[in-house]
Amino acid sequence: MEFEKRKAATLSSLASSKTDKSPKGTVDTHLIPLINTINSHPSYFTTSSCSGRVSILSQPKWTPTPPTSKKKARGGSWLFISHDLANPNSLLPLLFPSESTEFTTESASSADRPSESAAGLVTELVFRFEPLIIAVECRDIEAAQFLVSFAIKSGFRESGITSANNKRVIVGIRCSIRMEVPLGDSDRILVSEEYVKFLVDVANQKMEANWKRTQGFLSGLIDNGFQRHTVSENGERRDGDDDQSERTANGDAHIGMVGGEKAADCSLPVSSILVAGESVEKLFLWGHSACVLDNGSNKSVLVFGGFGGIGRHARRNDCFLLDPFNGKLKANDVEGAPSPRLGHTASLVADLVFIIGGRADPSSILNDVWVLNTANMEWKLIQCTGSVFSSRHRHSAAVVGSNIYVYGGLNNNDTILSSLHVFNTGNLQWKEVLGDGERPCARHSHSMLAYGSKVFVFGGYNGERALGDLYSFDVQTCMWKLEKTDGRSPHARFSHSMFVYKDFLGVIGGCPVGQHFQELALLDLQSHTWKQVTLDYIGKELLVRTTANVVGDDLVIIGGGAACYAFGTKFSKPFKVNLLPLVPLGDKLMPTEKNVNFRVSHAENAEALTQSPVMNFEAEKHLLVSYNRVLQLEKKYAKMGKDILKNFGWLDLGRKVYTKEDGLHICFPITEKFSAMFLKKHDQDVDVFEEGNDTFVCKPFTGGILLNEVSCSTALNFLKKCGATNLANEVGEVRKSSKSPFQTMNESIALLIKQKDLAETLLEQLPNRWERLGDIVVLPATSFKDPIWDSISKELWPIVAKSLNTRRVARQGRVASTGTRDSTLEILVGDNGWVDHRENGILYSFDATKCMFSWGNLSEKLRMGNLECKDEVIVDLFAGIGYFTLPFLVRAKAKLVYACEWNPHAVEALRRNLEVNSVSDRCIVLEGDNRMTAPKGIANRVCLGLLPTSEDSWATAVRALRSEGGMLHVHGNVKDSQESLWTAHVLKSIDEIARFEGHCWEVSIEHVERVKWYAPHIRHLVADVRCSSF
Repeated sequence: MEFEKRKAATLSSLASSKTDKSPKGTVDTHLIPLINTINSHPSYFTTSSCSGRVSILSQPKWTPTPPTSKKKARGGSWLFISHDLANPNSLLPLLFPSESTEFTTESASSADRPSESAAGLVTELVFRFEPLIIAVECRDIEAAQFLVSFAIKSGFRESGITSANNKRVIVGIRCSIRMEVPLGDSDRILVSEEYVKFLVDVANQKMEANWKRTQGFLSGLIDNGFQRHTVSENGERRDGDDDQSERTANGDAHIGMVGGEKAADCSLPVSSILVAGESVEKLFLWGHSACVLDNGSNKSVLVFGGFGGIGRHARRNDCFLLDPFNGKLKANDVEGAPSPRLGHTASLVADLVFIIGGRADPSSILNDVWVLNTANMEWKLIQCTGSVFSSRHRHSAAVVGSNIYVYGGLNNNDTILSSLHVFNTGNLQWKEVLGDGERPCARHSHSMLAYGSKVFVFGGYNGERALGDLYSFDVQTCMWKLEKTDGRSPHARFSHSMFVYKDFLGVIGGCPVGQHFQELALLDLQSHTWKQVTLDYIGKELLVRTTANVVGDDLVIIGGGAACYAFGTKFSKPFKVNLLPLVPLGDKLMPTEKNVNFRVSHAENAEALTQSPVMNFEAEKHLLVSYNRVLQLEKKYAKMGKDILKNFGWLDLGRKVYTKEDGLHICFPITEKFSAMFLKKHDQDVDVFEEGNDTFVCKPFTGGILLNEVSCSTALNFLKKCGATNLANEVGEVRKSSKSPFQTMNESIALLIKQKDLAETLLEQLPNRWERLGDIVVLPATSFKDPIWDSISKELWPIVAKSLNTRRVARQGRVASTGTRDSTLEILVGDNGWVDHRENGILYSFDATKCMFSWGNLSEKLRMGNLECKDEVIVDLFAGIGYFTLPFLVRAKAKLVYACEWNPHAVEALRRNLEVNSVSDRCIVLEGDNRMTAPKGIANRVCLGLLPTSEDSWATAVRALRSEGGMLHVHGNVKDSQESLWTAHVLKSIDEIARFEGHCWEVSIEHVERVKWYAPHIRHLVADVRCSSF
């Protein structure tokens, strides 16, 4: 009860208009969605927070104090503080005032000016960046451990339980991307204005990384059952489940109109491509090329070259085929492939793919032409004739007939080119085309495509600025033209992508990266009018130097990214955008006459249909009531279908839209009247279109279909043409947009125990948190612990599964304290415990009822995968299902790994994971006690990933190292107050063991990694111990 009282008081103060005790006086705007989401959960509420800030702190100079004196905070005040990106123009006058803005007088208001300086005291000035920090009070220690674990997985690796006693449990959510730089004091600034500008730039980059990490944390909480809140236009808080149901019906996200225009009625579904067969990291590329192959039965995207890939990033000459519909990725290891390169072009002519130019390294720019015969997948270097074609990269190419037109680019001297060449694939000759008219300036990193007899060039970089102009070249008249268009043109950019779909030219991505580059710009080539739609998907992929190819009605986006200062390399995952809604309704499926002028208004048709015999019916026995009927549509027609159902009042808003298990169909709850009408229409088998009695108005794309001008009969026939099916509802959930999964489960089970005449106190055993392993929801061990639950288990567990929207439910047991650390997970709903879990691009498959899985080691697994182990032999003494073995093999590219494991269930999963990740040829599995099975004298590196301690195998690890030594990664659980003692113990012990084994090594600890909080005041540490020969 005390927890609820404190939470109610805190939420009341948050809702109050009074200022709080923070310097700002209010909650940071950036944090409001996250604060609301955390506070929506019954086990948590926030007590203090900061979204991150850039500041200059003025504090008293440090003075020594006697050892017996009580330590006091130095205090101070802010000269400058911003919770947004800092503006150097606002900050510099405070540090470098002109004569009219002296620091101690008019440079700042009395609220901003350091009081110490005003009093004549000299104060230190420190430039600081501090990332997000949130204090959260938790209902109990289990809730706190869950939140800490989740925060660490989201990148807030310094998170932990800061207080745990009988009264309160407090969690601190924070990370370590802070910065603190002394600038001097109030009398004298010791750095230059240029250096301060540099610091502001670094701080702003850290702020953006902080915001991205915060957004990822928020998205993860929502995905794990926390309730989402948004803010409506009038400032009122609105629950996010409604929006979520919209997303479910239309793929992963939506696209709508932006830029001051009305939001589009027609949205474009965006969905991720789940890659199988090869690691998705093989598509982590930029500067690559891609084109669409069509063998008749299916279409695939051929990807070649680029920079990135799995393991160490480098220029590539790999060739892959990706099926965008089932996600299957296949590597084509063809001998005699072109040299590794990026910035080249790939052009498809008949069955031949032509690769032109590119950059092999900074000093090697190419002008060669390679051809790939897609029939037999053979490469050939072409000997070209004709005009001189100079070396170049970052150029563009487009195909018209059997000719490939190439424009612009950079040559060996970084000269920007403006020449247009045409390559005749019939006689293999180059020819420079001069052309007349308004010629575009020299540029690189632009885009180019063909439409009819014209080649279009958009954007690029001219050496001074990004470009936003659109030119066309008519291949028949050899005339250049600067295109005049209506509407808001796309913003200037380079390193973007361009595509053509039916009569639309699209532009997506590019640099400089900003808010406008989550837009998809569309040019109607008939009306020459631009429109913009926003890619509103979670993740905000970095679409720089990516490829965009149209496959059927989908735009397939592969690769893209950049090297970001201080934050490493960023690559984008493949996804696709369904373009079908761009096409007017009548152009998709229906053969209609374009000159039909017959129109019937929506109101007239609605009235007529209501009075027609179709709607005059009694509830017959074969018709189910409204909550048992749904209309099933293919996913690509889902948005259009939903718009029709809502517009005519046929959608039952009291129930949820849901996706079928195959992921290909969406089911919409429909009203009883529409269900009867649809079935009646099916029985009559009347086709309005064939009879010509009715039609809708086919209009050019205007951001959406004008449904008000579509008759009911026409709309009904459109749904039937799309393959709509009237089915019995398999889910039957009533939408409770204001309820979280916990509330839904609580109410449903409360009704059950009331029907069974059981005590209401049983509801106290319901879990308010859970985890997900693959598609299994795992309940905590303390939930449903009363034996009386077993008497209603047949009714209980399906209710739990339905409430949590899952097909499999399990209850966690404690990991067995045996040496094999067996799992005691109990499956409550579902056939078996085998799950697939993808992490850091690696697939882990295991039986959750027999093998434990470590969630908190995500960062450590990533750290091991980022090591350079290409020529190393590694021994993993506690391999498990492959926690560290797989990162060593898949990401770090180890030459060979010896994986030791004595749990037979884990060994089974390990062998399976080695196969599915295609690394079994570089791993030797040694089953049994590692003290007996581990090899000796062969390892460059040994991993000892056992908790709470691996000390029994330290001698085994030393014996496994080569005679010249190597690296040991020693894991252990350590009290936070004893970290130095533990590292000293590890160092001393390894040194003594090495001497005992006869090695003359210098033993040192290179690094200690703090992986996570294992328990209050207990850290999981990893010591990197270097053993080197003298």
